[in-house]
Amino acid sequence: MEELTTPVRQQHKFNVVRLKKYLFDKSLVSNDGKLTVTQYSAGQSNPTFLIQTPSKSYVLRKKPPGELLPGAHKVDREYRVQRVLYSTGFPVPQPLLHCTDTEVIGTEFYLMDHVAGRIFRDLRLPGASAAERTALYVAAVEVLAKLHSLDLTSLNLQGYGKGPGYCRRQVSTWTKQYSAAAHRDIPAMNQLSDWLMKNLPADDNEVTLVHGDFRLENLIFHPTEARVLAVLDWELSTTGQPLADFAYFLMPHHLPTSFTVSTMGSVRGIEGIPTVGDLISIYCRCRGIPPALPQLNFYLSLSMFKMAGIAQGIHARHLLGNASAPDAAEFGQCVEPLAEFALQLTQSSLAASQENRLFLQTPKGQAVLQQVKDFMRQYVLPAQEEVTEYYSKHAQGPERWNTPKIIEDLKVRAREAGLWNLFLPAVSGLSQLDYAYIAEETGRCIFAPEVFNCQAPDTGNMEVLHMFGSEEQKREWLEPLLRGEIRSCFCMTEPDVASSDATNMDCTLRRDEDHFVINGKKWWSSGAGNPRCKVAIVMCRSSSQDVGVRHGQHSMILVPLDTAGVRLVRPLTVFGQDDSIHGGHFEVHFENVRVPASNIILGEGRGFEIAQGRLGPGRLHHCMRAVGLAELALELLCQRAASRSTFGKKLYQHGVVAHWIAECRLMIEQTRLLTLCAAHALDTLGSRAARKQIAMIKVAAARMGCKVVDCAIQVYGGAGVSGDFPLAQMYSYARTLRIADGPDEVHLSSIARLELRDQLKAAQAKL
Repeated sequence: MEELTTPVRQQHKFNVVRLKKYLFDKSLVSNDGKLTVTQYSAGQSNPTFLIQTPSKSYVLRKKPPGELLPGAHKVDREYRVQRVLYSTGFPVPQPLLHCTDTEVIGTEFYLMDHVAGRIFRDLRLPGASAAERTALYVAAVEVLAKLHSLDLTSLNLQGYGKGPGYCRRQVSTWTKQYSAAAHRDIPAMNQLSDWLMKNLPADDNEVTLVHGDFRLENLIFHPTEARVLAVLDWELSTTGQPLADFAYFLMPHHLPTSFTVSTMGSVRGIEGIPTVGDLISIYCRCRGIPPALPQLNFYLSLSMFKMAGIAQGIHARHLLGNASAPDAAEFGQCVEPLAEFALQLTQSSLAASQENRLFLQTPKGQAVLQQVKDFMRQYVLPAQEEVTEYYSKHAQGPERWNTPKIIEDLKVRAREAGLWNLFLPAVSGLSQLDYAYIAEETGRCIFAPEVFNCQAPDTGNMEVLHMFGSEEQKREWLEPLLRGEIRSCFCMTEPDVASSDATNMDCTLRRDEDHFVINGKKWWSSGAGNPRCKVAIVMCRSSSQDVGVRHGQHSMILVPLDTAGVRLVRPLTVFGQDDSIHGGHFEVHFENVRVPASNIILGEGRGFEIAQGRLGPGRLHHCMRAVGLAELALELLCQRAASRSTFGKKLYQHGVVAHWIAECRLMIEQTRLLTLCAAHALDTLGSRAARKQIAMIKVAAARMGCKVVDCAIQVYGGAGVSGDFPLAQMYSYARTLRIADGPDEVHLSSIARLELRDQLKAAQAKL
């Protein structure tokens, strides 16, 4: 755990007098003070030295002397990236200067501040308690997730990396590096290189800043706290696939316990070190992405191939006599075992961390989810500020009902990327389970579903027309809805009756030769205020149907909103807000509205039959979006709890707040699993058989969303109910969800009835 230094090794000695003069000219040391230089014993690449004066300490990193592998030991890149990261507040030592004048100490070098703290060379953390091991690993993963969440465009690192296609380049680079350094032929390395090149991820387009060698020993921790003060050794940093970076950190969890070379080794079975699953969950939560890492086994195999290539290079420098550390000779022994471990991983169809996961997506679902995550991070989330400004500017004007240009532009971009109508299996090729994960991702942003043409109530209406519409209805209404050319609304709830019992409906449908005449009042017709909303699906009570059949009296009919007698009366407000971003929630009156009989959907008296088919997937989408919303709320809660102090300690250090955090995590995970179970039931059993699961998630997700957002509001105090943060708007959505599509109490009654039915069936079967 100590910073071990030794006298400068013979092959790395340089002219200290010249260095002192250079630093004096740069005003970093005094001319009359003593300057001592020692060398860090750890580190296998660029030699690193501790420079001490009576008043200040620095760290110097230089290129090794002698013949070097092409493209390696780029200390200028280290200096550049650290300088940029330091300016953003990311934990790195402050870089002070970069010197290309080889006359000073014989090679190019750079100087940075010395950061005092703890460095753990043994990944098993001997001497630390189990609780401290957990905290240290969690802190490491959190800082890696923070690195991968930085906005590349704002970092001013143009030309630092080559963008998409990172994995292909990595396989090619390390194959060349291994070949250049190899002192004997190792068939396993050749086989692994071939396998990696033939099994590259189909979607290798995500690009973030990556460290390239992110390990526990490259971190400086606070002397007493589990907090990362600095990330070291940026020689391999570039821009590319963050999952490859994360898998490299996870590699010791997959190495056999018998494998130990220098500081490399397995951490399996060490009490307190989090499992791979736990680390994945923490990483994904910090980055705001679903806890599914497609093709993790590929990235782990790539990591082992890379480490084997590094080990071969270290051994080659030992043979040349310019190695940076005294134990370099050991690394030649681990190249072949690492390649063989990786080849074993390639035989697995799933990464070890996913072997026991329930409700796995299809390969296509995983690929599309990754595309959506990338699109969200790159385009949607950065647009939130501009969208908020638009609605604030036009809050009192008619423009608020229009969709801002930035959202329209994002829709064009999403459609061009193939991320369009993802909710509809027949169009997208995705299962309900596949789309559930995508819905969670879009739940993190209030307008994200619209960007992908997956917004309610249009999704439900499109599902109705797809499943039950005539060819003429599909041609006239479904096709333009699928293209995003028009919008629609759904008119069911009424102001003058208790609409929790849908059979109370007063709005009537009367046949008049080849037309139907509609009379009645509806409200909470979401989206009706958008100028592009052209059609409503209206639920009516058919006067011609048998009144003795309680659920056979109602019909659904298509009503163009420009039909005579259709009147938008007023936008309703939700906690005082008209929700114009979603087209509002309108009261709509129908006064002798005449539409062709061909507008009836499926037939008279089929309304409830259609509703059951419509509401199943729609409720699933709402619930998974609620999970995404809750994840964002918990993220905001934790940020606030970590940044504010009361009564002498951080908010999260108060027991009640810590318990809220724990309870929120429990509720989110429980609701996610329950909702994915319902999605699986929809895919495998159908809407009717999944009724109980759908009812359960409708209650659980709404309650969970309310509770998590409410906890976040409480931690934020007055700010939580203000417009300065999104929590108040998030709460209005979550609270409304307990009423929309049927109140909790109706669903609880349905759950009880279905449970009793199942229990009676089971009891009769036993008899």
